Amino acid sequence: MKIDFDGVQAFVAVAECASFSRAARELHITQTALTRRIQKLEAYLGLRLLDRTTRRVDLTVVGREFLPRARSLVHEMTSSVERLKDMARAGRGLLTLACIPSMTTHVLPELLRDYGRLHPDNRVRLLDGASAEVRDAVLAGRAELGIAVQGEAQAELAETVLFADPLVFICRAPHPLHERASVTWADMRGVELIGVSSFTATRVFMDYQLARRGIRLDRGHEVQHHATALNLVAAGVGAAILPASTVREGDRAGVRAIPLTGPVVKRRVVLLRRQGASLSPAAAAFAELLRGRRAGR
Repeated sequence: MKIDFDGVQAFVAVAECASFSRAARELHITQTALTRRIQKLEAYLGLRLLDRTTRRVDLTVVGREFLPRARSLVHEMTSSVERLKDMARAGRGLLTLACIPSMTTHVLPELLRDYGRLHPDNRVRLLDGASAEVRDAVLAGRAELGIAVQGEAQAELAETVLFADPLVFICRAPHPLHERASVTWADMRGVELIGVSSFTATRVFMDYQLARRGIRLDRGHEVQHHATALNLVAAGVGAAILPASTVREGDRAGVRAIPLTGPVVKRRVVLLRRQGASLSPAAAAFAELLRGRRAGR
């Protein structure tokens, strides 16, 4: 059933102003337009709501009965529209974000802290998973935005590169390489490396560079997540090759992140959204924050 909101709003205005001319001024429309709205509503209902003479306007019995419900309808609609306008102005609402776990060590917590400071009324739901899972979540509409490693382009996804994240060699002192200013891929020969899941871009990049040099990874330790590999390095289990964003100097006593060269290998971290989809105010505010960070790099 289609509700004639303009007609209901016009009826309430006339009833409260007891005048067509005053009601028209209140709604910022002509008196002729107001009259047409009332006539259209009455025709739709098949009932008279107002009795109008040259001197006065009176509610019919049906009109008096309908007025409280009509007032409630207009008030609810007006309040709802104002709430939506407030959401748009303040970037308020719920943000569902899909993100690769490696971003949750430093990058994402700092972003969410600043986002919460700027938009304290917003709620954030985080879906963490591998890049393929992040892409699936955005494509399926389970998340409005995604943060993932750049992969094969998809027509349905819009990608914005946020930053390039170089791979680094991470070890705990004492280690034969811990005092080096930089290390090369060739230096990894004979090093006990903790492998991260083959489903991650880090592992793909690492395996390719090692294979080019005829270096086979010791599979004594293999984990699913970057954070787990970092914990094992900190415990002295072995060394690891991880994205620079996952660790900062001084995070863990004795653990060093050493630039890995020959060549420098970088993964590109991207922001994903569905192509052509409009963002909610909450998601648009987060995307704006990311754009500011990207511009400041």
